[in-house]
Amino acid sequence: MPGQRISQPNPPPDPSHLPDSVLECRAQTDTKPVLSNDELTSLRKFKQAANYITAAMIFLKDNVLLEKKLAFDDIKPRLLGHWGTCPGITLVYAHLNRIIKKTNLDALIVVGPGHGAPAILSCLWLEDSLAPFWKSYTRDRAGLTKLITKFSTPGGFPSHINAETPGTIHEGGELGYALSVAFGAVMDNPNLVVTCIVGDGEAETGPTATAWHGFKYIDPAESGAVLPIVHVNGFKISERTIYGCMDDKELIALFSGYGYQVRIVDDLTNIDQDLAGAMEWALNQITQIQLAARSGNPIVKPRWPVLILRTPKGWSGPKQLHGEFIEGSFRSHQVPLPEAKTSEEELKLLQAWLSSYQPHELFTIGSAEGQVDGVPRDDVLKIIPDDEEKRLGTRKEANAVFQPLIVPDWVPFGIQSGHEASCMKTIGKYLREVIKENPSSFRIFSPDELVSNKLDAVLDISGRNFQWDVASRAQGGRVIEILSEHTCQGMMQGYTLTGRTALFPTYEAFLGIVHTMMVQYSKFTKMAFETDWRHDVGSLNYLETSTWTRQEHNGFSHQNPSFIGAVLSLKPKLARVYLPPDANCFLSTLAHCLRAKNYINLMVGSKQPTSVWLSPEEADRHCVAGASAWKFASTDEGINPDVVLVGIGTEVTFEVIAAAALLRKLVPALRVRVVNVTDLMILGPHGSHPHALSNGDFDALFTKDRPIIVNYHGYPIEVKGLVFGRPGIDRMSIEGYREEGTTTSPFDMLLCNHVSRYHVAAAAVRAGALFNAVVSTEAHLNASYLMHLAQKDKEYIYREGQDPDGTFDTPVFEDVKK
Repeated sequence: MPGQRISQPNPPPDPSHLPDSVLECRAQTDTKPVLSNDELTSLRKFKQAANYITAAMIFLKDNVLLEKKLAFDDIKPRLLGHWGTCPGITLVYAHLNRIIKKTNLDALIVVGPGHGAPAILSCLWLEDSLAPFWKSYTRDRAGLTKLITKFSTPGGFPSHINAETPGTIHEGGELGYALSVAFGAVMDNPNLVVTCIVGDGEAETGPTATAWHGFKYIDPAESGAVLPIVHVNGFKISERTIYGCMDDKELIALFSGYGYQVRIVDDLTNIDQDLAGAMEWALNQITQIQLAARSGNPIVKPRWPVLILRTPKGWSGPKQLHGEFIEGSFRSHQVPLPEAKTSEEELKLLQAWLSSYQPHELFTIGSAEGQVDGVPRDDVLKIIPDDEEKRLGTRKEANAVFQPLIVPDWVPFGIQSGHEASCMKTIGKYLREVIKENPSSFRIFSPDELVSNKLDAVLDISGRNFQWDVASRAQGGRVIEILSEHTCQGMMQGYTLTGRTALFPTYEAFLGIVHTMMVQYSKFTKMAFETDWRHDVGSLNYLETSTWTRQEHNGFSHQNPSFIGAVLSLKPKLARVYLPPDANCFLSTLAHCLRAKNYINLMVGSKQPTSVWLSPEEADRHCVAGASAWKFASTDEGINPDVVLVGIGTEVTFEVIAAAALLRKLVPALRVRVVNVTDLMILGPHGSHPHALSNGDFDALFTKDRPIIVNYHGYPIEVKGLVFGRPGIDRMSIEGYREEGTTTSPFDMLLCNHVSRYHVAAAAVRAGALFNAVVSTEAHLNASYLMHLAQKDKEYIYREGQDPDGTFDTPVFEDVKK
């Protein structure tokens, strides 16, 4: 069947078998009306105006105030938009305005059903929050005409909420992330309440299911609160929703189990009184929880409020078309009258629908009234906060509160070159100092891997912030550990977009779980960057470790460097990928990323002890350059090489150095230059990325005509894509992760993927022989011997169950001093 079959609009759920005693878990609230007649009238007028504008935005290209009968020429050629969720959004927005005005509440709104952009935009226009950011969207006929006629057309607002929408901190395309973003936004914002509308379609997503636990990481002594409103309108695009088929007892049982106190709002006849009472109750519950915590007597496992709002999908829209239900049905999800441009029947229905809002009573028409034409009448605007900075569209938290970190000097944490150190252990000590210097503007979001990833030094100064754990609650912990990459990502986004800075350390193999979330965020950042009113924000900082090269104990499932490619595909001005080769370079890189603004930074490195090649001073210069020739591992400091060996990544760079040392002994006539690349973006053709080397600099570093042997941490196709367009790149051979792995030894992982020292050395002999007659005479002999050594090591590993002794000892170049 093409769509859900229903026998009545807004069908009720079947009754459950749960006992009626479950109903005792719901909030017991006073049912007497809280709204005065004036407030009730103002709310209705605001909703009426907002819903009119919303519907008009989807359909009209002219005649925006229905001053004449609608004609086909008044209808847009392409009808785009989503009506079904919009009446619920305007309902919530109107009530937020009313309660902000009454209580002086500091609030933001996060809208999960971001396809309801017309509803948000109509409310923003009514409260005059568009014009301060978009000067042509004035609150008069000219601004209203542009809002309605240009919506979802070239040059107008798009059909989904994005960074161009004032007051927004959430890209409204992909569903599932609104709730975690809202929780991130209130962290360290003690006076802020974020109302988060979660659609019942979005509620079916895995990320939302986990994000309901987000309040368990909110310390009410230091952070604000999230007020979730689950909008149950019963339908997705063509089917009923799970929540829409759950009765009150099932929803109460579900959310009570999560730890919430549930208030159901469903009195359609008196919906404004019902929702107003529910919101006042919810804010009172939040205040009680926060006051208890801030007075030193926190409530253990407080039951935070959640509202379940049941309203018909497409409420106040057309009731039926061609004998099929529209309001209260999936058919109102997008454009309820899709043929209004060509069908007389649908055009008449549209006329009746829009006229039902009585726009002549909502807006001034003409200048005869002594007012500006097309302005909302006073009774429409009564519920809007008088203080412009309190309005949902003008909150500074959404676009203008960036707090740069105090980034400590990293050099005192550096390691003496020639020693061994774990990159992660080293930066863990540095992060401890970052936390100390930034006690309320820096957090670490980690999916239960902080200790495993050897960053546990941060726990010396900061605990975890898990409020349901007796050992963690009310400690001011800077670490959020929840085994959900989606929730970590969403919280980090909300925290970052409201002016703070965060770090997301995780296993390399599982960072791809948030691939599309990261892409959606990058789209938001790109559009924010292109406005002239959104201020800087901190960068998103990913720390990717437990890499495939040292995941031999967990096996093939834990070997996946694909997130690098995901970042490489982003808009170049936003994307940064770093593969620091040792602990000092990692310190320099991390300090840079914590200072950086507006980027998506990916740092890839090892948690296992490895050689420290460069002193802190050398490391800093190397990282500033993004790449350099390492003279200590090169022949005659890299002058006149026969071949260039390039390492990109911690372990694979070790193998390049080991290969250079091996060649120095085995094939001393071969002239080698060793290059390390720490900033992957320098490889692209000049102009392809802000960090890309000029052709002259590229040739100076890699030579103009000598073979280049690249040993790369990720998939070889990524480097191939980066260098495409560079002249003379056919001389470059690239090895990297070949999707070969299992539970084996560390060195066997390198052998399996052809990035071992033997593979690098053999490739260097074959390539260098083309430029060195002395080498060429025995090239085949030496290359064969090198691969024989690889086979012997593999046999040893399979026989003994471990790598040969000394495999990862720092290579020694006896004839050349560093």
